[in-house]
Amino acid sequence: MTGRFAAFAVGVLFSIPGVAQAYAQDAAAKLDVELNALAPSQKGCMMTFVAENNLATPINKVSFELAFFNDNNAVDRITVLDFRDLPQGKKRVRQFDMPGVKCETVTRVLINDTPVCDGPAAGECMKGLVTRSQTTVPFEG
Repeated sequence: MTGRFAAFAVGVLFSIPGVAQAYAQDAAAKLDVELNALAPSQKGCMMTFVAENNLATPINKVSFELAFFNDNNAVDRITVLDFRDLPQGKKRVRQFDMPGVKCETVTRVLINDTPVCDGPAAGECMKGLVTRSQTTVPFEG
């Protein structure tokens, strides 16, 4: 009975003008950041990210504070990466060569914070953040 009531309540809620549209806008209001590749480089480890800004406004400048975990599940380092601008609705590829980092020892990457997020309202970059990984290394936000 509870399942039918929940389905009924959702149906009634979405029949109210504007609610479904607001829900759809909120669902799409996100900042996607993907860890796309890790590759050994002369300096250490080249990290490739793909970012897409689906927030309500363009981002003039954004940086992410990332924590890199090693094979002992300990934080190996914390660094801030400047992703520059992220126009609304556009994908951008950003690469960072991490000196002294061996790709094979990175077991997890965590976005700790967004120290710079110029454009959206305060806190929107972290609130709308959605992360994923195309590698075997988990990427979390």
